[in-house]
Amino acid sequence: MMLVKKGAMRENHDLPTISSTDYARLAGIATSGMRYRRIPSTARLLSGELRRARVVHASELPDDVVSMHSTVEFTDGITDRVRRATLVYPGEEDGGSGRISVLSPLGAALIGMAVGQSMRWHSATHGWRTLRVIRVVSEKERREPS
Repeated sequence: MMLVKKGAMRENHDLPTISSTDYARLAGIATSGMRYRRIPSTARLLSGELRRARVVHASELPDDVVSMHSTVEFTDGITDRVRRATLVYPGEEDGGSGRISVLSPLGAALIGMAVGQSMRWHSATHGWRTLRVIRVVSEKERREPS
């Protein structure tokens, strides 16, 4: 069974898990993003994922969960190829080096996903895509600020 939420579906009612540090910053980004004509739908997707998220202290975030600045390997459901991307904040993205903004459709889909989770999401080209997280390679922002 799948749960449908704002243009995205996660299998098995899997909720995103997000650190309180990421949550605070991303909530502001999503709110600001909804004010700009160019990105409101993606900002709404991110906001919806944040509303559904299980928020935990950064030290309690499991190692297999995609967080900001995580490098993640996932299977693209259309090509069946493994892709690698690093999830970054808006302005830090660089498609050529695999740095994906959390305000892109792919980035908003990835935040908070754990290894083994799948999601169906609406791509920038307005087609449905699926992905499955197969490995979180690194996660840099795990600690709460002092």
